[in-house]
Amino acid sequence: MAYYFDELIVSEIRKKNEGALRELYKTHYPMIVNLVCTNSGSEQEAKDIYQEAIMAFYDRAQQADFILTCKIKTYLYAVCRRLWLKRLHAKKRFHGSIEETESFLGVDQEVASAEEKEKQFDSMEDALNKLGEPCRSIIEDFYIHDLSMETIREKFGYTNADNAKNQKYKCLQRLKKLFFDGYKEIE
Repeated sequence: MAYYFDELIVSEIRKKNEGALRELYKTHYPMIVNLVCTNSGSEQEAKDIYQEAIMAFYDRAQQADFILTCKIKTYLYAVCRRLWLKRLHAKKRFHGSIEETESFLGVDQEVASAEEKEKQFDSMEDALNKLGEPCRSIIEDFYIHDLSMETIREKFGYTNADNAKNQKYKCLQRLKKLFFDGYKEIE
């Protein structure tokens, strides 16, 4: 059924059917938002990347020699992933080799891996929400906002950085417990 839908979309795109293009855009957009947002990006950046990939797919589909050899979803995911890695590399937020990362997993495996990571991120978000204050803020300040222990000590009024570090450790232990308990429930 999925391949029939994909072939129909390609056929309609070749006829320059804007409705087919809108349907294609709508169908796979959430997957790309997830890809970009879970990898240091924003929804606006995801939109930009996705539009670029849709345009590339549209141009490619117009070529007479174009043959769809995989699902459109797989094609778009691979294009968006490569575009996003290039953008991260340009922003100095990705330090690996783009070619190296592409050789590790097939795209279908990567989609499954992305879905698994999405579950983990959802579980982590749920655990953070259950953590409560001041632990949530301490964890976010240290791991997300890269604040030093001295800055955290000042912000929360601890007598020294070691006390703040000890509190962060306790908070991290609570977060791990909440995460793993919550993640087991999802599976």
